[in-house]
Amino acid sequence: MRRHLPFGMIAVGALLLLGGSYVGLFRTPGETYMGDVQRIMYVHVPTAWNALLAFTYAFTAALLFLWRGGFGRDAHLEAALEVGVVLSLLLCIQGSIWARPTWGVYWDWDPRLTTTAIMCSAFAGIIALRAFVEDPVKRATWSSVATIISYVNVPLVYFSVRWWNSLHQVQSSPKTVSSVFILPLRINAFGVLFLMLGLLLVRARVAGLRRARETVDLPLSAPVPQEVRS
Repeated sequence: MRRHLPFGMIAVGALLLLGGSYVGLFRTPGETYMGDVQRIMYVHVPTAWNALLAFTYAFTAALLFLWRGGFGRDAHLEAALEVGVVLSLLLCIQGSIWARPTWGVYWDWDPRLTTTAIMCSAFAGIIALRAFVEDPVKRATWSSVATIISYVNVPLVYFSVRWWNSLHQVQSSPKTVSSVFILPLRINAFGVLFLMLGLLLVRARVAGLRRARETVDLPLSAPVPQEVRS
């Protein structure tokens, strides 16, 4: 049952995302000032929420690995980093599509956009670091430390529109969005959430299998690290 859970979550997420997008595109009126351009909000905002959530998951996995060890936690760290970076890239692309008709440019070095770009680059750099470190214990340790340090960007992204003058609007929530727009926004938020968690679990399983092969190849004469025994 557990083996099929991630794929079930992906299927549920895809169905919710299709349903929410249909409501947002065809059943919900356009926004008064932005018109139909506003409809990208139904994927842009859920992508933003879940990108930050994926990096928070990675941060938690990194803390748990350094505290308790265990390659299973490192597998979840690797998966969350990759899913978070993909969502961040989608977030930047969606934001550029929205920015062109509303701001007149695809990109502006606005505090929200700048901190998001730094966040995405920092976590992508950790993924690159992992590719160049062959020792599984060093790779897990170094990337956990780097993830904890890089996580400082996540609250900066979230609060940037409140702390500095920004072209970007204050982060959307049911309290800041007109009631007519809430239903498709919520459906898509859960859709992206289920997709994110399902993909994360599948990717963690793949990482765990690869890690098992690496640890099996440790020399028999070498002491087995606590991380491998966990």
